[in-house]
Amino acid sequence: MNKIIESLSPHERKILPFLADGENIVEICKKTNLDKVSVLRAMEYLQNKGIIKINYAKKKIIELGVNGALYKKKGLPERRLLNLLNEKRIIPLEDARKLAGLTDDEFKASLGSLKKKALIELNKGKVVFNGSPTEIAKKTLEEQLLDVIPVDYNVLQPEQLFALKSLQSRREIIEIVEEKEISYEVTDLGKKISKSEFKDEYLIEQITPELLKYEKNWKGKKFRRYDVSSPLPEIKGGKRHFVNQSLDYIRKIWLDMGFREVSGNMIQQSFWNFDALFTAQDHPVRDMQDTFFIDKKVELPENKKLVEAVKKSHEVGIEGSKGWGYSWDAELAKKLVLRTHTTSLSAIELTKLNEKDLPVKIFALGKNFRNETVDWSHGFEFYQTEGIVVDKNANFRHLLGYLKQFYKKMGYEKIRFRPAYFPYTEPSVEVDVWHPERKIWLELGGAGMFRPEVSATLLGKNIPILAWGQGVDRIIMDYYKIKDLRELYKNDLTQLRKIKFWMKN
Repeated sequence: MNKIIESLSPHERKILPFLADGENIVEICKKTNLDKVSVLRAMEYLQNKGIIKINYAKKKIIELGVNGALYKKKGLPERRLLNLLNEKRIIPLEDARKLAGLTDDEFKASLGSLKKKALIELNKGKVVFNGSPTEIAKKTLEEQLLDVIPVDYNVLQPEQLFALKSLQSRREIIEIVEEKEISYEVTDLGKKISKSEFKDEYLIEQITPELLKYEKNWKGKKFRRYDVSSPLPEIKGGKRHFVNQSLDYIRKIWLDMGFREVSGNMIQQSFWNFDALFTAQDHPVRDMQDTFFIDKKVELPENKKLVEAVKKSHEVGIEGSKGWGYSWDAELAKKLVLRTHTTSLSAIELTKLNEKDLPVKIFALGKNFRNETVDWSHGFEFYQTEGIVVDKNANFRHLLGYLKQFYKKMGYEKIRFRPAYFPYTEPSVEVDVWHPERKIWLELGGAGMFRPEVSATLLGKNIPILAWGQGVDRIIMDYYKIKDLRELYKNDLTQLRKIKFWMKN
């Protein structure tokens, strides 16, 4: 017991009397002026010495989400609609939404909630209130639950669980978080030590140059005892994120196949992202729901001949095609966007080539952006690798060969190609790979040969160009057995330390 006492650190000595008295951790922090982390660390050291036993229990806590905090202050959307209906029992649908100050999603959720409670009905484009004034005044189960949040999940009554389920189906109103509850008990050894006179004993904690300088500083004094055999925390060295390691491996594949890498800005002009690639200006992909536009325009390229060729390809076509048959708007082409694909980099690179430079093999690897709703399988940003081969002798079989080689090096043995459509390639294919565990074909990218409207416009001559764009995120998710796309960039250190880089040279 004396050896254990001599090994106690100042923090352990400080908290032990309070532990023996059964104080909770919050009170111990207040009475010792130690932060919670220091108290918990000292408790773990005491547990290692057999003085206390720590018990951990998980509990679920219902917390307010972003919208929940807003609705607790302003009222749920259905409450605001109810208050409006209390004044006007029949209101046209569009007027009801505007007068209640609700978004489209909030209005739809309100209508659904109130219809389930039989408080309203929809009749000929109008909202009709069916309830009584007393029903308006009475708080709903959902409102009652919001009033008591945060609350322990395990103490919820049946009607509160019903309200919880209702709120969970709506976006970011409530969150269920797991908290670790810590309790402890003092062992018999701990009780004996806590009764001993150890508190006032001064022990030297460490040897310093100042301590050794004068004999009086250490002679006749006690040093704290250290257990050199006790386990130490594992030291984990730094390493590159597994996504970056995977990107490096993909880069190496193309370089080994004789390709040259190109790069460029994530912000691109619509001219390069769409128009130069023969994407019509009224194509749905250019709508706000698909593309992030930046509220700025920049002047078109100084190469007037190139701009005129792009305009002509859209309006009347070239090389025997009919184009898109509309009046091309230069102002739309000036808009800046977050690039939706890396093919815009290839388009820029093609304008720099001369016929004497051929054949040329180019690839790009980078992040792209699309206006997607974020969930387990979609994100507003993603990595893509794309490439082009410019060669007078290139043909469609060469394209399939490059793709087959790439996916083989990525670990996929069975690959299939399906006919597809893309605005700037013809013929075009979708690439699928066989997933042996799931027994399904996974779609991973598209490819084709640039149409004359692209190749002749950008090169000045219609020369065969093989082109492809392959998504990378899904390949990485598939191998690492990651079920949620968001986990790729979550930066959970515990998870990252478990992941071992997989790609083979």
